[in-house]
Amino acid sequence: MQPRVTVITPAYNRRDLMPATLDSVLGQTFPDFEYLIVDDGSTDDTFEWLKTISDPRVTVLNHENRANRGQASSINLGLSRAKGDYLVILDSDDLLAPEALEKHLACLDRDDSLGMVYGQGYAIDVQGNRLYPLFSDDHREEGVPDNLLLDCYVVSPGLCMFRRSIVDAAGPLEVSFRAAQDHDFLLRVVEKATYAYSGVLCFYYRKHDGSISTNGQLARWQNGFEILRRATGRYPYRKVTLRKRRAVLCFRLGATLFGQGQRLRALGYLAKSGLLDPARALAVLLGKEAIR
Repeated sequence: MQPRVTVITPAYNRRDLMPATLDSVLGQTFPDFEYLIVDDGSTDDTFEWLKTISDPRVTVLNHENRANRGQASSINLGLSRAKGDYLVILDSDDLLAPEALEKHLACLDRDDSLGMVYGQGYAIDVQGNRLYPLFSDDHREEGVPDNLLLDCYVVSPGLCMFRRSIVDAAGPLEVSFRAAQDHDFLLRVVEKATYAYSGVLCFYYRKHDGSISTNGQLARWQNGFEILRRATGRYPYRKVTLRKRRAVLCFRLGATLFGQGQRLRALGYLAKSGLLDPARALAVLLGKEAIR
């Protein structure tokens, strides 16, 4: 029987964190799903451990010759094998809340126009203690792609459930991006269909020593300029949004370079950011807007 939902997890050297991720999926209150875990050429014993999983809902995949192809390629492999009409993409170090599949499936079943729904999440430490919510209590979704392009507030696809037909229309993840591929993917999804915020607690983002490094952040913001260029040619974003997003990217790249000690380059990007969006730059300088 074809499952209604497919959960996809790309895994690379996550033997220490994957057991809890696996438990969070297998413990869902909605049981009609398949779980595709794609090993991305792990060099620890992640792959060997994955092969010991006996739950029939779990399928372990890997690339030819167990090659390391990157997160985007691993997710794409999962997408190509997915049987469900609804999709969830969960990183190997994050967790689903117990009712995530049940509640979000109900949202999409109620409204055929929705291509994506996302919910509330919490950042947690490795012991599972809650650190802070990912959205404020008054968060509302306006359904305007400009907002998601500008501030990238849906921080992980793990917060989301996607309608399979919309993902097929949006296309696979961009394999040339080894960072920020999730933002590019989400933009292409919301450009194709309406989307909503459920407010349902669905996701836990685990903060740990293996989270995105400084080098990862550098690649993320550098890729951001290419993502912006592609988005500009794909969808009628407002000119003010494009200018302000470029300011955000300059600020983030400048801050990252400054942290790496490349202060002259950093100052150039920070100055450009201020010129592109002086009002927001002033708000940051005056402490009226916190840097997340």
